[in-house]
Amino acid sequence: MRILFTGASSFTGFWFVKALAAAGHEIVCPVTRNVVDYADIRLWRVEMLKAICRFIPQSPFGSENFLKIIRENRFDLLCHHAAEVRNYKSPDFDADRAFHFNTLNLREVLNASKPRGLKAVVLTGTYFEPDEGEGDMPLRAFSPYSLSKGLTWHFFRYYCHEASVALGKFVIPNPFGPFEEPRFTTYLMRTWRDGKPAEVKTPEYVRDNIHVDLLAAIYSQFANRLAGLPGGCVKTNPSGYVERQGDFAQRAAQETRARTGWACELKLAKQEDFSEPLNRTNTEPAAKVVPDWNESKAWDAFVDFYSVK
Repeated sequence: MRILFTGASSFTGFWFVKALAAAGHEIVCPVTRNVVDYADIRLWRVEMLKAICRFIPQSPFGSENFLKIIRENRFDLLCHHAAEVRNYKSPDFDADRAFHFNTLNLREVLNASKPRGLKAVVLTGTYFEPDEGEGDMPLRAFSPYSLSKGLTWHFFRYYCHEASVALGKFVIPNPFGPFEEPRFTTYLMRTWRDGKPAEVKTPEYVRDNIHVDLLAAIYSQFANRLAGLPGGCVKTNPSGYVERQGDFAQRAAQETRARTGWACELKLAKQEDFSEPLNRTNTEPAAKVVPDWNESKAWDAFVDFYSVK
C-alpha cells in the first residue's frame, strides 16, 4: 500500500513507520517543520527513518501544504498519528487548541483523498481517553490532553462515516522501549545505570505497559486489516503488562539486573497522590496476536539501548 503517515518523528510513530515499511508498504511522512530543525532524540529518529520513508517538511495535518500532498498524490491509507502534545501532562493543556489542530480541515482532507483511492483512515487514540479501555468507573478522561484525544476521535468518526471511508482506532497504552522520550522507564534505567536506587512514587496505580516493538507489530497488522474493509468503524486495544506500577518496576529491575549485573534497587513510596483513576488498562493481550514476537529479545533491545547511552 501507499500510506500517508503523520507523526513519524514521535517515539511510537518511529516504530510504526519501521513496522509498516518492513511489511513492504511505501510511506510518505508529512512533518510540521524542516527535518534539520529537529533536535536530540527526535532528530535521531528522523535520521534513521530517512532510508525507509519520504519526509515532506512544513506540512502539518490539514494545512495548505498537507492538502497539496493529498490533491497531487494517491494514497491507500491515511495514518493520522500526529497530535498536539506540548505540555500534555499539564492541567493547563489547551484542549480546544489541540482539538483544532488534530482535526484541521478534516472534511476537505477526506473529500480530496477519497476520489483518489483512499481506502481507510487509522487514527491513534490513548487508553487515557474518556470511555476507553477498562478500569474504575466512570471511565473519565485523565486530563485535558486525553479529553482532546477523545474529541478528536468523535470528530473523525462522524466525518469518516459521512465520506464513506473506513475508520480504525488504534488505542495505545503505555509503550516503552528504545528511542523513547524521557518517561517512567527512562528514569528507572538512567537511575540504575548511575548505581542509584529508583523511587516509584505511585506504585499502586494499575497500568498497562507494553513493549513498543510488539505494539508496532500490532499496528502494522491492524493497518493491513483495515485497508481490506469496505467501510465502517473498528477499534483495537492492544495490552501488555497489566499490573501495579510498583510490580512493573520490579519486573523491569529483574530483567535489567539479569542482563547487566546492575543492582537495580527500588524504593516503593507510600502513594499519597490518587488524582488519577487507580485502575486503567487496555483490553486485548497483544502477545497472543503476534505469536512470533520474542519477549526476551525485546527486553534485550531495551536494556542494551540504555546500557550504551
